[in-house]
Amino acid sequence: MAPRIGVVTFPGSLDDRDAQRAIRLADAEAVALWHANHDLQGVDAIVLPGGFSYGDYLRPGAIAAVSPIMTEVIAAANAGMPVLGICNGFQVLVESHLLPGGLIRNSNQQFVRRDQRLIVENNRTVWTSEFEQGEEIVIPLKNGDGGYIANDETLKRLEGEGLIAFRYAGVNPNGSLNDIAGLTNERGNVVGLMPHPEHAVEPGFGPDTPAAMRSGLDGLRFFTSAMQALAQKV
Repeated sequence: MAPRIGVVTFPGSLDDRDAQRAIRLADAEAVALWHANHDLQGVDAIVLPGGFSYGDYLRPGAIAAVSPIMTEVIAAANAGMPVLGICNGFQVLVESHLLPGGLIRNSNQQFVRRDQRLIVENNRTVWTSEFEQGEEIVIPLKNGDGGYIANDETLKRLEGEGLIAFRYAGVNPNGSLNDIAGLTNERGNVVGLMPHPEHAVEPGFGPDTPAAMRSGLDGLRFFTSAMQALAQKV
């Protein structure tokens, strides 16, 4: 039986269907989860998708972090369930204190949309095991509030304990401290990042590569990494 990966939809989610498609392309079953329910429907992993949950009122991700289903998501993550937060989902993870620090308005005060080069800093997580340590990948990015911030003590801990999952390469598009594009928790089951791997999973729709236009598939390995980890538990 294929692993079941839930995708939570909040009011204002935009990329929940894209995340579901990425999950299916990785040969897992995508399960739609609704923000107002206290039911994870027995899923094996969870994706918090991109978008503008609750219209980004208060702070991006702040209201979604206290929505009913997050009680179950937080408990499941703390118990070891794999959780991936993409863009707004990363913001929700930070606001839920599953990952440290915060995310603020881009330093140039502009919404940024680009195919972004990333360096894989930690390939020992559930969501990154199919990457090589130090590998450069290209993942689409689109955000207005992607500037990662943290105090000096937190930054030292992230650097010292290898909790930076991805770092921006070439261009820092939003002013994130230490070029941080994504984080993992100590256990490696929770990963959050601002770029959108679900937009680089299918030929003809991903970033351009030297081989061909729109042929980039680096995002698919996030989901196949999780599949491999879940298969090992069976």
